[in-house]
Order: sequence, then C-alpha cells, then structure tokens
Amino acid sequence: MSCGCKTSGDSAHSCGPKKSANGCENVNTCGNSYKLSVFDWLSNINNPASNRCDFVEVRFKNDRKSFYKNVNNVPLHIGSVVTVESSPGHDVGVVSLTGELVKIQMKKKKSSEETSLKIYRLANQKDIEVWQEARKKEDSVKIQARKIAHGLGLEMKVTDVEYQGDASKVTFYYTADNRIDFRQLIKEYASTFRTKIDMKQIGFRQEAAKIGGIGSCGRELCCSTWLTDFRSVNTNVARYQQLSINPQKLAGQCGKLKCCLNYELDSYLDALSNFPSSSTTLDTEKGRAFCIKIDVFKKKMWFAYVDSSVAWYDFDIDLVKQFISKNKRGERILPLEDLKQPDIPLQSIDLIQENSVDRFEKKNRGFNKNRNQNQNHSNNNNNNNQNRQNNQGPRKSKPEKSENTNSNHNPKQPRPQQQPKVQLEKVEAASNQEKKPQQAPNKKKFKKKFPPKKDNNA
Repeated sequence: MSCGCKTSGDSAHSCGPKKSANGCENVNTCGNSYKLSVFDWLSNINNPASNRCDFVEVRFKNDRKSFYKNVNNVPLHIGSVVTVESSPGHDVGVVSLTGELVKIQMKKKKSSEETSLKIYRLANQKDIEVWQEARKKEDSVKIQARKIAHGLGLEMKVTDVEYQGDASKVTFYYTADNRIDFRQLIKEYASTFRTKIDMKQIGFRQEAAKIGGIGSCGRELCCSTWLTDFRSVNTNVARYQQLSINPQKLAGQCGKLKCCLNYELDSYLDALSNFPSSSTTLDTEKGRAFCIKIDVFKKKMWFAYVDSSVAWYDFDIDLVKQFISKNKRGERILPLEDLKQPDIPLQSIDLIQENSVDRFEKKNRGFNKNRNQNQNHSNNNNNNNQNRQNNQGPRKSKPEKSENTNSNHNPKQPRPQQQPKVQLEKVEAASNQEKKPQQAPNKKKFKKKFPPKKDNNA
C-alpha cells in the first residue's frame, strides 16, 4: 500500500511505485500521515546550493512530528521513509516537509536547530519489517494496558499506544482528571510487555486530535486535519453569538466547547459594537419595558413589558437609540403597541406546536377532510334514495324485491326483522282463518286472494 503523500503539489514528490527501502510501497504503517500537512508552494523552485536547508520534518504516528537534520546529505523528498536518531535506539518515520518552509515551521514551533536529532539513512527492508510488526501489536497492547489500569483502580484512560520503530520503547498516551500514581502501573507494564515504558498525559482535545472523527457539521474534526493551536473557548463566546447555552449542542467530540465558536467571534463583536446594551430598559407611558432578544443580522431589538412579557415588539437599533435619548432627557415614549404591532414570540409558537396532540396529523388533515366530505355526500345520497323508495312504494317492474315487506310499515319507525319465507308459509297454512297476514309470502298469491278494490269514482 503506497502512502500517496501528494501534499507538495508536485507528482514528483509523491512516494509513487518505489521500493520499500526508498519509498512507502507496501508500507501500511504510515498511520494518519496526511493530517496537518503543509503545502509546499516552493517545491518547483530551484534554490541556490548555498541557501539549501538541511532540516526536514518527519511525521510519525498520528500527529506527532519532529525536525531532523540531514547530516549525511541523503536525497529526500516528501514521502520518503527514513531511519532517525532516538533515545534509545532508532525510530522510523515518513518525511512530511522539505525545503525552505521547514525553517518557517521550526520558527513557528520554537524548535532549536542545535538540539535537533539526526537522520541516519533511508529505511531498509529490515527496518520496515520490524516497524510493521511493532505497529500490528499496538491495538492488543492498548486493550491489555486498559485492563491492567482498571485492575489497579486508577482513574485514567489509555487513549493511544505507539511503538518506536525498533520496538525498543512503547509510549502510552492517557487522559485523566487527577494526578495518577504510576509506580505500580509501570512495574506491571514492564513485566507484561518486556520493553521500556514511557507515559505521556494529554488533554481531551489532544485525544480527539489523535483519534480523529466526524463533527456535527459532517466534516472531519478541525483538530485532526489543520488546527494546530487550541485557543480557550468559554460560554461568553456563545452568548455573544446569541446561542442557547446547551452543552449537548455546544460540545464537540472531546467533551469541551467547540473550537469553531471562535471562528466568527470577531465578526459578532464588530456587529454588537453598534448595538445598545442588552440590559437597556425603556420608560413608556404604560410602564417599563426591557430588552428580551437581539437579532444581529437584522439589527433589531425585541422589547416586552415588565408586567406582561407575552407580546414582543421589535424595533431597529436606530429607533431604540432615539428612545434611549428621550428617556435620558426625562421624557417618556408612547406605549410600545402604539409604536409597533406586537409579534408573537417564536418560542411560544414552537412550544405550542410541540405540545399539540394533533401535530402529527397536520400533513394528513387535508386528505382526511376530503375523505370525510365524500363519505358524507355518499351517505346523504343513500338516505335520499331510501326515503324516495319508501315514499313511492315497491316498484311494479321488480316484484321480487317487494317480498317480505310490511304494507303498514312507517318509514320513521325502525323496520322489523324479516322472517324467512319457509316459516311464513307454515304460519299461513296453520292459520287459514286469519283476515290478513302481516307479511305476504308472495306478491302474486297475495293479489289472487285479495284482489284490489275497484274505485267507484273512476
């Protein structure tokens, strides 16, 4: 696997398909070798030999970098795997920056040229094999180290483990809130791992920078990609930007306040310099009003009465300054409702929508309304047809539908239950002397027995 270190802007400075002794081919131990890389804009410029920089920047696992002096004048470029001086033994890393920009980085990080270590040589095949074997053991060592620390009852978290290139030393990075006693822990680590132990405490932000991750914005963490200095962030930054003090939204992967809150702070401070104080109160004829909200982008301020803060009134900052100047002269301004139409607070609207039981039925309300109208319309048509049939009587064209009907039935009264035809025939045969059956078994027989009366007036 080639590390593909193409951060210099020149394809000639990438590792490319080189041998493992001179490049990064089939080397899967570079780690996150692209993090915090510096783009070399001067890579294509041939500098005079007298001004040639003898220092290079070498990157190790994650974000650990250091500067080394090329005393043997080894031809190096970005992506070269080198063997460097260490204490004890030697270490293996990848060159991340060469040229004149190294001096600028050394000056920025206050690294001394006199105390810089040396570069021995380009890493050979044996160095890379030992380096790979050591890197493969880091995950299992980290899990075992956490179990040992937990067994001793130490309140610490082993965040990362890094082996030296020659596997002669292992460094444990940990986070802890309080001071930790390592006397027994180092003895356990030394007897278990059989190597030199080095313990380094890091902060929670450094832990997030080493591990990496995805932020709430959907991009990689700034601390693991380009951010090198961690400025302090406090809750006043969120107040200046009119953000709600919600720890779950303002905290990052490290559990601290997000570093991106400082990015736009200067712009907000410049905009707020033209605003009156947020503790401004206005004397009106109806009573005192206080500032309840500020909109930096619209340059407006919302005011509400002290007695009743249900209705909010927004005014431009220029108009608010005029009100303040009148109050300073001892004059009272008109009531807020006369100066501005009240605005219902957005917070109350959201609260009503959240607490409403029917908030999930808003999308289907139109569909349900149309469906109910259609159903009511069809029911009305059915009722009208039924009433029309009851008033007109049975149709002559369809005599079979007039069976088992009651001649004395009132449409306003509930219809009696219809009896089966066989039962009616038995009842008729048993009682031949009855005057008139309640339900005729057959319309044709009923007509023969009881012919219709003739109308004398016809």
